[in-house]
Amino acid sequence: MSASNNPRLWDSNILLSAAAESLRKLSPAKVAKNPVMFVVQVGSVLTTVLFFRDLISPQTGAAPAGFTGAVSAWLWFTVIFANFAEAVAEGRGKAQADSLRKMRTQTEARKLVGPLRTE
Repeated sequence: MSASNNPRLWDSNILLSAAAESLRKLSPAKVAKNPVMFVVQVGSVLTTVLFFRDLISPQTGAAPAGFTGAVSAWLWFTVIFANFAEAVAEGRGKAQADSLRKMRTQTEARKLVGPLRTE
């Protein structure tokens, strides 16, 4: 297969569908299939709750709200970026399978006439 048949990494169709799919993958039912990402998502939900709690009524002895917000943002970024990377890989795989399927139906073969030589 030549490089021209491979789907491009930065194909806008793949990236747009991957962005939408990465948000759909935030569903707890889908995230629960990957235990590591499930724990990260639960942690991001909990830190987000703590961040808003600290904004509304600051607790004495607790971490500053800015720190809790930064940790929460990093955790959400991790979850969404991992979902996005997985969705891009799935999109590229589907595009490559479609390309191979299309090539199979459009490829013409030449028939050899005469005896085959075996040496």
